[in-house]
Amino acid sequence: MNISIATVFNELYESFLKTSLIKRAQERDLVSISTLNFFDCVQPKERIDAPTFGPGAGMLIKPAVVECAVETLERKHGPAFKIFFSPQGKKLTQPLLKEIAQKAAEKKHVMLLPARYEGMDARVEKEYADEIISVGDFVLMGGDIPAMMFLEGFLRLIPGVVGKEESVLEDSFSGAFVDYPEFTEPLTWHDMTVPEIIRSGNHKAIDEWRYNEAAKKTVIQHFDWLKSSDMTSEQKEKAAQFIPSHYVVLMHGDVLVGPDKRVGTTSLMSIDMHDIARSSCTYGVKNFFIATPLKDQQAVARHFLSFWQKGAGAEYNKKRHDAINLVHIASSLDEVIAEIEKKEGERPVLLATSARQADEKKAITYYDQEKVWEHQKPVLIVLGTGSGLAPEAFNRCDYVLGPIHGFTDFNHLSVRSATAAILDRWLGINERYGKKLSAG
Repeated sequence: MNISIATVFNELYESFLKTSLIKRAQERDLVSISTLNFFDCVQPKERIDAPTFGPGAGMLIKPAVVECAVETLERKHGPAFKIFFSPQGKKLTQPLLKEIAQKAAEKKHVMLLPARYEGMDARVEKEYADEIISVGDFVLMGGDIPAMMFLEGFLRLIPGVVGKEESVLEDSFSGAFVDYPEFTEPLTWHDMTVPEIIRSGNHKAIDEWRYNEAAKKTVIQHFDWLKSSDMTSEQKEKAAQFIPSHYVVLMHGDVLVGPDKRVGTTSLMSIDMHDIARSSCTYGVKNFFIATPLKDQQAVARHFLSFWQKGAGAEYNKKRHDAINLVHIASSLDEVIAEIEKKEGERPVLLATSARQADEKKAITYYDQEKVWEHQKPVLIVLGTGSGLAPEAFNRCDYVLGPIHGFTDFNHLSVRSATAAILDRWLGINERYGKKLSAG
C-alpha cells in the first residue's frame, strides 16, 4: 500500500517514519510512505496561503496548491483515498479506523492532507475529501500531529505490520470492552504485587480474571464507550455485574408546592407509579420507592400495588407484575436510605435531578458515571414532585444532574417522562459502534 502525505513541514515526518514498526513495515515492503511539500506546488518565494474572505484573522492554504498536490501524488501512486484533518471532522475512533482501512484497501493508495494556519479552503475539502478526521474536541497548530496519530492506528490494521494478529484483534475499543491490566517483572513494585491469579498457570482462571477486569474497567472508566457499543447478550450480562446497584425514590414529601413554593406534600398518581416502575425495570433499577408521610396516600398506593403484585393483575400481565414488584412505599427519604443501607450494607450515594443551580462540586453531567461509581456504593436517584425538592432534601444529595431539556425554551416534562429520559441517559444503551440496521 502507498501512503502519501502533502504537508507544509516534511521535516516533521523524517524521524517519525524511521521509527519502530513504521520503519519495519516499509523495510518489509508492506507499505511505502512518501511526503510532498506544499511549497513544491508554487514558484519560489510565492505564498501557499492567502487571507480568509470576510472579517476575522487567519490564512488558508490556497485551493490551487492543494489541487496541485493531489494531482501530483495521484499521478505517481494512482487514485487515492484522501483524508483531511480538521476539528470539525469525524471523531477518530477504532471503528472509524477499521472502516477507513477497508475502504483504503480497495484503492491501494491513501493520501493524507494535514492543514496548517487556519486550515483548508472549504471548497477543497468538498472537492477532494473522502474523509475529514478530528482527533478530539480541541484545536492544534496544524494537522500533522493528527496525521501521525492516524498513521499509528491505521498501520496496525495492515496485515503483517504488527507481529501478532491477536494483539490487533484484542485492542482496546475493538470490541465492547477495553483491554485488561497487564503486568511484568518485578513481582513487587512500590508495595504493589502482581495478582496471584496471573502467576497461577491456570489459563482458564486467568482468562476469566482478565475478562472480568476488562468488563469492570470499561463500566467504571469508559461507560460512554460501552453504552454506544454493539454488545452480545453475554457482554451485557457481564457488564451489568459491575454497574453499582441503582435505586429510585419519588418524593411526595419534602417538596415545594404552590405558587409560593412552600415546603409541603403532593398527591400520588397511579400513572406515575406504573410508568416509573416500568422504566426502573427496563434499566435495571433494584427498587423504586414512593416516599410520602401521608398515611392515607400510603394506603391508596398499597391498594393499587396489591392488584398487580398479588391480585388478578399478576396473572393478567406478568411483565407489569414484574415491574410493579419493584415498588416499595416509604414515609421519608431517611426511611428509604435506611432500607437500602440494610440491603446493601452501606449508605447509598444520593443523586438528585433538578433545574436548580447546584454547588459546583456537586454538579455533574450524564457523562460523569465514573465520578459517582468510583465510590463503589449503591446509588439512589432522588426525584421531586411539585416544584421540586425542598432545600433540606436537595442539600443532602451528593451529586446533582442538570435538567432534561431540548432545543426549545419549554421545560415542563411530567415526572414520569423525565425519569425515563434520566434513566436512559444515565444507564441506557445507545448503540453507535457496531451493526447498522438496514431499512426494510
